[in-house]
Amino acid sequence: MDYADTGEQRQSISVALAPATPDTDQDLAIGVAERQNDVKRERVGTIRVLLVDDHVLIREGLCQLFSLEEDIRIVGEAVDGFTALEQIRLVQPDVVLMDIHLPVTDGIAVTRQITQQFPSTHVIMLTMYRQHQQVIEAMRSGAKGYLLKSTSSRDVAQAIRTVYAGGVALAPSLTGVVVQELRRQPVEMVGGASVNQGMAQLSEKEIEIIRYLASGMSNREIADHLAYSEKTVKNYLSIIFQKLHLRDRTQVAIFALRQGLLPEEDL
Repeated sequence: MDYADTGEQRQSISVALAPATPDTDQDLAIGVAERQNDVKRERVGTIRVLLVDDHVLIREGLCQLFSLEEDIRIVGEAVDGFTALEQIRLVQPDVVLMDIHLPVTDGIAVTRQITQQFPSTHVIMLTMYRQHQQVIEAMRSGAKGYLLKSTSSRDVAQAIRTVYAGGVALAPSLTGVVVQELRRQPVEMVGGASVNQGMAQLSEKEIEIIRYLASGMSNREIADHLAYSEKTVKNYLSIIFQKLHLRDRTQVAIFALRQGLLPEEDL
């Protein structure tokens, strides 16, 4: 497979996973140290991504798509949870794209382990499953994003950037699922006092767009509903994020819930 790391990395991966012997301990330690130094030098301006999916076609497709992104680099692949954990130790990715259905252990359980063992690595679920319970379990397990495999490559790339920057990325159709769960289980207010101050700065149209977003509508659906262009809706959202000091759609949805902007019948 032609992804960012060359055959030299493939060789180092196979050596690292092989049982160590007294004769190879020193070489292995040197190899790992060199790899960690390479990672440190590369981090500036580049988002390192690990793919975890047991379907070769999916991994190959993602590698080809992300090769067009200057700031995203595929640094490894895994077909199951055990291999994923080994790869994270070795290549230190910033973001992991994780399928739910994996051999032996499902992706949600692996995400829980990653969150506990590698807190600086962020996980985005990329799956065909849209059942509400799986979305909630994934987010509870530490996932910072949940996307469907029908998502465009551009939106997946943007989700990677959002999560890398500390935000949360959800498929628009799943935002309402998270809001429903928050109704049942109180969470901390997002943004604190700065959000309350931002509320006073919002126009009626901005509040209307926030309501649509929190109910799970995509930018295109909001645009169609308001007879706007999709670009206009994106501009509105950028202004809303700035006024509320929030980073992503999910935080805005939580804001809408906490401010009482989303009536129960809207979900």
